[in-house]
Amino acid sequence: MKIKILIYNHLFFSVLCIVFFSQVAFSQNFLENPELDKKVKAFLSDKRYSWRDMNVPASDGQLLFDIIVENGYKNAVEIGTSTGHSGVWIAWALSKTGGKLITFEIDEQRYKEALANFKEAGVSEYVDARLGDAHKLVPRLKGPIDFVFSDADKTWYKNYFIDIAPKMKVGGCFTAHNISMGRRQSGISEFVEYIESLSNFKTTYNNQGGGVSISYKTSDK
Repeated sequence: MKIKILIYNHLFFSVLCIVFFSQVAFSQNFLENPELDKKVKAFLSDKRYSWRDMNVPASDGQLLFDIIVENGYKNAVEIGTSTGHSGVWIAWALSKTGGKLITFEIDEQRYKEALANFKEAGVSEYVDARLGDAHKLVPRLKGPIDFVFSDADKTWYKNYFIDIAPKMKVGGCFTAHNISMGRRQSGISEFVEYIESLSNFKTTYNNQGGGVSISYKTSDK
């Protein structure tokens, strides 16, 4: 009799676990928007060979997209909008997680082109595009932030990181563009040395495109 009771209890507990974890998995499902996916894919395909003016290659856009979606990030910051190529990839990813991108651009012409591109791609509602000097605007950001893409003036990379890192969630990710182990521009070497010295960030590199550093925050200190 006791054995039967133990078996029934075990089965009941197992069923509860299955139901619970199924609900958790369901609650973490990404937002589906086939029409938006179709529109963004068509936009990126049409523009694939026309991106200039300090934009990232498509492989880097895909990398940023994957990092955001795989980690379920929602509060993203981009420093250096340019005309919006990376921003479209980031915003598209955020459309699936229910998040939003704050992006900064100092050049008015590029800023206006980016706004037009966000609209054409169908991702405007996921973007808060701000015109101005990131040196002044980034320190005013409020947390929590869980994803950052830095692609502005390389000599200021370290400063951007220092301003934002304390406002990032543990598990958040700070990425920076044009990081290459073989051809570091002015300021990048200092930035790389700094992030690699931190015990609460784990940094790796992806060199398939323009070179991206990927730093995950492992603890607050």
